[in-house]
Amino acid sequence: MIPMIPLVTASSVAFWVCGPIAVLCALGLLLARKPVHAAISVAGVMIAIAVLYAAQDAPFLFVIQIVVYTGAILMMFLFVVMLVGVDSSDSVVETLKGHRIASTLVAIGLGILLISAVGQFTLGREPAGLAEANDAYGGNIQSLAALLFTKYVFLFEATAALLITAAVGAMLLAHGERLKKKVSQSEQLEDRVRSYAEDGVSPTPLPNSGVFARSNAISTPALLPDGSVAEKSVSRTLTMRGALVNVEELRSATNAAYAVLEARDAEIEGDDE
Repeated sequence: MIPMIPLVTASSVAFWVCGPIAVLCALGLLLARKPVHAAISVAGVMIAIAVLYAAQDAPFLFVIQIVVYTGAILMMFLFVVMLVGVDSSDSVVETLKGHRIASTLVAIGLGILLISAVGQFTLGREPAGLAEANDAYGGNIQSLAALLFTKYVFLFEATAALLITAAVGAMLLAHGERLKKKVSQSEQLEDRVRSYAEDGVSPTPLPNSGVFARSNAISTPALLPDGSVAEKSVSRTLTMRGALVNVEELRSATNAAYAVLEARDAEIEGDDE
C-alpha cells in the first residue's frame, strides 16, 4: 500500500507562519519600553491576524482588520504618541481604587472565553447556526451587512457612540491626577509665610544677578549690603562650571566703604574720650 501523504493547504501554511509572528509581536507589545516599539508590535499583530482571516475565507474580517484596526486605530495610537512624546513616562498613580483587581478579573474572564472558543474549534465543533445564517442572505458578508444595517442598525450606531464616550472617559480618568486645584493669591501668600517660619525660605522673589555689584551680567552674583554673596542670584549650572565672576573684585568697593565708615566711627569715639 502506498502511504497517504497529507496535503499542506495554504491556510495551514498561513497559520504556521503568521501565528508565531503574531505571538512574538504580542510579546513585544508587552515587553517594549518605548511607545513607538509597542505601536510597531501592534501593527505586526494586526497584520498577522488579517492574513489568518484571509486564509480562513473571511474576506470581510480581513478588510475590516486592515482598514479599521491597522489603518485607523493604529494611526490614532501613533498620533497620541506623537502628541504626548516618545520620551514621556507612564504614570503609575492609581486614580481609581480597585481598578487593578477589576482589570485582572476581566482579563482572566476574557482569557477563559478565548480558550473556550479555540477549544470548541479544536474539537471539530462548528458554531451553532452559522451555516444557516450565511445561507439566509447568500453569504457571510451579506448576512453581516443585513444584520448590521437592518435589524441592529440602532444598536450599531449606539455602540459607536458608546465607544467614543468610553475613549473620552478613559482619557479623563487617566489624566485625573494632573488636575490641580487653582490656588488663590492669598493662599500662596500664606504658603510663603509658612515656609519662611518653618524652613527659613525667603518669601520675597529671588534676587537678580548683579544687584549691589558693578555688573548685571548673569555670571555676576548679587552682593548683599554687607558684602556677602546671594547664592540664589546665580544659576547652579554656572556655579558647577565655575563660570562666575570673582567675588573678591566685587567686594572691593563694599569693603572700602565699610573701612571708611569704621575709621570714621573710631575717630568719633576717640573725640568723645
